[in-house]
Amino acid sequence: MTYGTGQISAAEPFPAAAGAALADRQLRANLHRATHTIGAKRAGVVAELPDWEQLRAAGAAIKAGVLARLPELLVELEAAATAAGASVHWARDAAEAGRIVADLARAGGAGGDAPVVKVKSMATQEIGLNDTLAAAGVTAVETDLAELIVQLAGDTPSHILVPAIHYNRHQIREIFVREMGDPPADLTAEPAALAEAARRHLRRRFLTAPVAVSGANFAVAETGTLVVVESEGNGRMCLTLPETLISVVGIEKLVPRFADLEVFLQLLPRSSTGERMNPYTSMWTGVTPGDGPRQVHIVLLDNGRTATLADPVGRQALHCIRCSACLNVCPVYRRVGGHAYGSVYPGPIGAILSPQMTGPGSVANRTLPYASTLCGACYDVCPVKINIPEVLVHLRQTGVDAARGRPSVQRTGLRGLAWLMRGRRRYAVALRAAGLGAGPLRLLARRRGRSAARRLPWPLSAWTRDRDAPLPPGQTFRDWWARDRPG
Repeated sequence: MTYGTGQISAAEPFPAAAGAALADRQLRANLHRATHTIGAKRAGVVAELPDWEQLRAAGAAIKAGVLARLPELLVELEAAATAAGASVHWARDAAEAGRIVADLARAGGAGGDAPVVKVKSMATQEIGLNDTLAAAGVTAVETDLAELIVQLAGDTPSHILVPAIHYNRHQIREIFVREMGDPPADLTAEPAALAEAARRHLRRRFLTAPVAVSGANFAVAETGTLVVVESEGNGRMCLTLPETLISVVGIEKLVPRFADLEVFLQLLPRSSTGERMNPYTSMWTGVTPGDGPRQVHIVLLDNGRTATLADPVGRQALHCIRCSACLNVCPVYRRVGGHAYGSVYPGPIGAILSPQMTGPGSVANRTLPYASTLCGACYDVCPVKINIPEVLVHLRQTGVDAARGRPSVQRTGLRGLAWLMRGRRRYAVALRAAGLGAGPLRLLARRRGRSAARRLPWPLSAWTRDRDAPLPPGQTFRDWWARDRPG
């Protein structure tokens, strides 16, 4: 699995990757414990708010309004941020964004022994920024505890909010001892001890890094303000200590007015960490004399977002505020984890974001819309009411044809059925033929004590490879009615 070119790819489709993950009993235990704990906390704090559904509706309405006015709001954000002393850059794709950030980091003094410190950011993972910086001779240091664990392990994140959710504390201790270089000799697997080891490891990076890179949870068009919410304080250190701050911001992260933050700063912490508010909410508007970075850069990232915006059904995926609530309730994610998705964005939201933003070209992306039971739990918990099941079905309908460049066998078959059912006589003849053709199969199934066929010959074998096929009854309703109708 590789990240770094803007095209998210994996060596195998989701079903194969999920099968391998299901065989990892330790992984399943780690996921079960973590997702149930976070989910229970979320349910508790959400239940405290009598107007939770109204907040969800307000968040969805604000996001829909942003997408309807996106061009003008982006121009408004650029004007406000520039007036406040920030420099705004525009990036069409991952490669362009990476080049911009690498050039700015080098100009700010990063390189050699001077690292870039990073705030946890899905956008920078999406564009493979760490690899791009490394190619430019710049070391990127993840400062979020979970991101640091994943980086030290040479791994990739498996959860939007808790990137190291697939590790338990004993595994984390082993990673620290093996990779940190300066862990305490008596390091234990106690959470406090592990956090202290990470704190000491990062302290000198904070104090010596000339450049920091962040994302943004929200960008306020009205004022040019960027917002980052976090729980550990590492973000505050990155946002205030270095001389240069570079923020990579997806263009969908806008909110029109500063007052709109009132809605999202209630929705996001409750949905993500199960907290009433985040311990650290950092906001900055351009450059402030005598306080914080001397240079502030904002890189506005498209990377497939405008293409997603063009789809009237799929565009609602751009409402996402990256809370990860959908992952914690998804029965599929909770059993296979994030790596099986072959996507920077795992879980239900990844299953609709990645195929739209980076296209169906990769094997993983083509199979992601099928990585769901369509149970609707993700829709129920989404704080901005993204109808993920609706988008999944939509992508299933359009993805196969787009990938093949022609209608799929399934779609062609359904069109044939529609033609049959539009003619009463054609339909009656087809029903009789199906009944006669299924006679031997019904007889065989009854001998084996079954009510459905488990294996059918080609081309119907494509159906029975994954599911049983119900057999037609011995007589149609029309035949029964003609022979045995009452009176």
